[in-house]
Amino acid sequence: MRRVWKISDAVKAEFLLQRCSVKPKTLIYPLSKSSNHRFIREIYAQTRCFCSDSFPKTSSLVTEKAVSSDSIAEEDLNEKISKLIDDLVQNVEDSEKIAGILEAIAASLFWRYSNGIALVELLKRLSSHPQLALEVFNWRRKQVDAGIPMASEEYAKGITVAARVKKIDVAVELFTEALNKGIKSTSIYNALMAAYMYNGFAEKSQSVFRDLKRDTNCSPTIVTYNILISIFGRLMLVDHMEATFREINELNLSPNLSTYNHLIAGYVTAWMWDDMEKTFRTMEAGPINPDINTHLLMLRGYAHSGNLERMEKIYELVKHHVDEKVMPLLRVMICAYCKSSDVDRVRKIEALIRLIPEEDYRPWLNVLLIRLYAEEDLVDGMEDSINEAFEHKTSVTTVGVMRSIIASYFRCNAVDRLTKFVKQAESAGWRICRSLYHCKMVMYGSHNRLDEMENVLGEMESFNLDRTKRTFLIMYKAYSTCGKRYKADQLLGIMCKHGYGIPLNVCPS
Repeated sequence: MRRVWKISDAVKAEFLLQRCSVKPKTLIYPLSKSSNHRFIREIYAQTRCFCSDSFPKTSSLVTEKAVSSDSIAEEDLNEKISKLIDDLVQNVEDSEKIAGILEAIAASLFWRYSNGIALVELLKRLSSHPQLALEVFNWRRKQVDAGIPMASEEYAKGITVAARVKKIDVAVELFTEALNKGIKSTSIYNALMAAYMYNGFAEKSQSVFRDLKRDTNCSPTIVTYNILISIFGRLMLVDHMEATFREINELNLSPNLSTYNHLIAGYVTAWMWDDMEKTFRTMEAGPINPDINTHLLMLRGYAHSGNLERMEKIYELVKHHVDEKVMPLLRVMICAYCKSSDVDRVRKIEALIRLIPEEDYRPWLNVLLIRLYAEEDLVDGMEDSINEAFEHKTSVTTVGVMRSIIASYFRCNAVDRLTKFVKQAESAGWRICRSLYHCKMVMYGSHNRLDEMENVLGEMESFNLDRTKRTFLIMYKAYSTCGKRYKADQLLGIMCKHGYGIPLNVCPS
């Protein structure tokens, strides 16, 4: 079936001049940290220019025939790019074929659309193949010698592509090349700022911002300030983030959807729930309405803050999107329920677990479920999760989880199941603690299975676990309860020999 893609609004927006006649005040903050968080979106493509909402509209004076001609031209571009992408992806491993395809199809396309929109749209659609996108850009870069000069937006997109494959040196090279050719635009500065941030160089990103402010031909735009807000938010420099937002208002720049989303993201990162909520309410009351990304951020924030009621309300708004595309948020919600006292938390968690594909297995989530079932004394569910951990060779290394498992078996009086678990845990290399064996001894003693209780001592020795006062007290109580007075008196002597003394509740015989 023939595919026809509509040129994205984000790509069209990249071709709008992002200028502001007002020069900003000094906004320079020293950064003491570096951020290694990934920059999820391409910053300069996240927002529309405040001059227009899309590609420049045809004048109302232009005839209907001209408008129709523009539509035909756009559809033609879409079709050619779609076919080009199909051919490139099919030959992604063959560089020679890639070059041949580009020579046969792309050369004339780039020549016809000298403003760069063809390359920018092509690279945007190749976002899932970043290495291929960089190869395409490098080929386009060589066409300058053939008389097809590079546009500023092509350089900006190339910088972004290089950043995505962690080639920050290539991004810097492209930026320098563009400036040396006199191709200056705010979008190129924005692209390098985003590239540095994407790769964890927050200080260098702010240095580019200072260079932009000194450039008499360019001025920071709302996109530039959005990048700064994102940087400060990721570093949890909330004061700097808020100062940047105030600067935006002082410069009479119009905050956009991305501005508020980055603010909310910063508050979520810093766990400042009241400010997160306040920003969200401002969006709901103002002209800029929350979008799907806003709701996803709020869902994460409510989950981390333990506000289950609001988390569930937001989830209902974005349920279809989260269930299909945002597995990490499902896991965040599961964590929120695990930490809560919700009486129905197990049912809700199991409903979310069913939405996560088996291949999306996470060891830490597996362990979290083990502890959940243990706390609820749901031994069957606990053992299912334990067996899943064994299958994936996941090791439990924390004493707290092991004690939760032990306590569940103890409360459910399941000594044989505990014994089986201990053997499996020993073989799998899980955290072995004295409490495992003490619990077995207590339970064997309560079932008058004294021989098996005594055998536990040998198991402890095999793991270099010494007998403690508690060990002897457990055995003493078991012998006393089962009427084995002779053995109980022997234990008293052993305890005195080891300096543990005689238990207070022991009466002289």
